[in-house]
Amino acid sequence: MAAGQGGGRGPGEPWVVDERLAWTLGAGMVLLVLGVLAGRPDVALLGVAPVVASLWAWGSRPRGEVWVDAERTRVPGPDGAPDSGSLTARLHLAAPPGTEAVRVRVGRPGHTPVEALVHVPVTRQIEVAARSVRTGPQPLFSIDHQGLGRGSHVTGPAGTSTADQVLVLPRARPLADLPLPARLRGLTGHHESRRPGEGGGLRDIHPFAPGDSLRRVDWRTTARRSPGLEQLYVRRTVALAEAMVTLVVDSRDDVGPDPATWSGMLPVRPDDATSLDLARQAAASIAQASLATGDRVGLEDLGVRLRALRPGAGRRQLDRVVHQLAVLRPLGEPTRRVRPPVLPSGSIVYVFSTFLDPEAARLAVVWRRSGHRVVAVDVLPPVRVRGTTARERLALRIVMIEREDRLADLTSAGAEVVVWSDTSRASARLQQLARRSHRRPGSGGGR
Repeated sequence: MAAGQGGGRGPGEPWVVDERLAWTLGAGMVLLVLGVLAGRPDVALLGVAPVVASLWAWGSRPRGEVWVDAERTRVPGPDGAPDSGSLTARLHLAAPPGTEAVRVRVGRPGHTPVEALVHVPVTRQIEVAARSVRTGPQPLFSIDHQGLGRGSHVTGPAGTSTADQVLVLPRARPLADLPLPARLRGLTGHHESRRPGEGGGLRDIHPFAPGDSLRRVDWRTTARRSPGLEQLYVRRTVALAEAMVTLVVDSRDDVGPDPATWSGMLPVRPDDATSLDLARQAAASIAQASLATGDRVGLEDLGVRLRALRPGAGRRQLDRVVHQLAVLRPLGEPTRRVRPPVLPSGSIVYVFSTFLDPEAARLAVVWRRSGHRVVAVDVLPPVRVRGTTARERLALRIVMIEREDRLADLTSAGAEVVVWSDTSRASARLQQLARRSHRRPGSGGGR
């Protein structure tokens, strides 16, 4: 982020004399003239020092401009991954010879600007950091700077840099277990299916049939059931399969804890996490846990139809999903979908929404009736009613009653609801759903 020039004197303009230097030079000249006219060498000698010091400061003033550039850096978190909650940057400062210090002021929306007087011999680097609960496109830092000459008697032109937009990626939370869909897919993976195959646990003991391998013969069972070796018995295992996970994010709403900002007339406080921030974190957490077990993960956006990400597996797919989640944001007035997005058969569908309108709930019910297992993840932040008027509280109560009715309809339709505002409770709820679906291999009923 190169520092451009803003208010004050423009680029290329000379350094100017401070008022103190002008008063010092004027006082020295007065003493020198009075000493000469009055024939007082002692008085004239008192005026020589201020005059010489002022002329030396003016003659040795810096010639050039102070250059400031901000480079974003990443601070590793406790697990070694970049800490998405901290915005850090390295300021590169360069000053012309004769510059004694540079006055720097760094700020960003939602934070109090910080001023510092930095000694810059020729070049110097300093680190700046700020905490943020927001993800997605965020402004970094705006920097105001001004050079100071020797004794701060000469000041350079003031420069201002606008805050560049940076993409803050959501940081995933570790999750222990996740529920499985009603039907597993493929012949590879980490989950035991109900089909016979290779790699899984014991399925049954079966008489030897054409195509069975001799390495699977269970000699103990054979000796017990057929002492004369008239019939061999083999151990059959179940096949390993993978789950198909589809993340559906409702990017149409990006609301904060304050209901007064839901209309869009008032901005959300920068220190408040919005519903889209929670949705990004929840989706990234589920994607990371699913891909770690060898499942395939895809992404759908209810706000913009061109943001679909095809299902995939591996580390590169996780990077694609996290980046796609970071760029999700509301774009204008979304159109109503006549048909829901077509999802891979046998998927487990996670719908991340505030459910403040019936669109996401309607699509979730359609997917559930189509045979998919649906988990509705409620990403509405805890509502803050302090400071609201009686009329606003009444309107909020009506909206929340309608929202609770939609969630109740989802539950009655067979979908499962997880509240993400409390991550520990959400993780416990997902573990409960996982135990329910792991009772039988490949079974994950929605109820």
